[in-house]
Amino acid sequence: MQKTLEFSDLLRLIDDRSTAFRAAIAAAPGLDVQVPTCPEWTLFDLAQHLGEGRLAWAATVAAGPGATAKSAPRGDAAAPREREALLAWLAASTQELLDALREAGPDRGCWTWWGKSQSPQTCAGAARRQLHEIAVHTYDAQLTVGTPQPLPDEVAVDGVEEFLSTICTTTEAWPHEPGAVDYHATEGRSWRNSFSAEGARFSRIPVPGSTPATAADPAAADASARGTAHELVLALYDRIPLDSLKLDGNRAVFDQLVEWDPER
Repeated sequence: MQKTLEFSDLLRLIDDRSTAFRAAIAAAPGLDVQVPTCPEWTLFDLAQHLGEGRLAWAATVAAGPGATAKSAPRGDAAAPREREALLAWLAASTQELLDALREAGPDRGCWTWWGKSQSPQTCAGAARRQLHEIAVHTYDAQLTVGTPQPLPDEVAVDGVEEFLSTICTTTEAWPHEPGAVDYHATEGRSWRNSFSAEGARFSRIPVPGSTPATAADPAAADASARGTAHELVLALYDRIPLDSLKLDGNRAVFDQLVEWDPER
């Protein structure tokens, strides 16, 4: 059975993806180049967003379970424009986040914006969300400098599930007919996103063809998407077109999901 990444793995991978992000910044011919996947931002803007965000989440984690809103970064959070100083600032922002998470531990409550989702409002949940935001923006930075790399397999597989559990689940009512969409990663993982008047939920499901059919097997979904976990993550984050995946079933359901933006 697929397991969620351990807290120690989340911290290790936050550090790894942050290091890869800084490597892309260091290799860039300049910091004013536009980011293709975030066209309103330059590479400097992307770095500033990533560093400021990690400092804010470090402060939010440190504030503890009693916080009622995202905390402001502690001290001066302004990103320096000189490259070497920017790299040092990015490293320090990552370290501040990691230090706050280690001190708090995985089970302590933490303010989050995803209270109506299936993701836990804990420091482990915050660490998992941080990993995948950093991972996707690392891909953005690599793409910008012409050296895009696939997300590491363990990051990509967990990234599909984290997106579905955090972004695609809610207790807000689905405004259309009840339905379900399946996502299949070629690495051997499958998930279902179900939606109804009770909201939207995700679940792990058997990989098609991996086990003999049983009465407990889920009924067919309205639609499905298949690709590598890396491709699924990029499509979910709108980095590549949905049509880049192998789509089956009722395509209109995907359009409804994209248009649906329930208040969380």
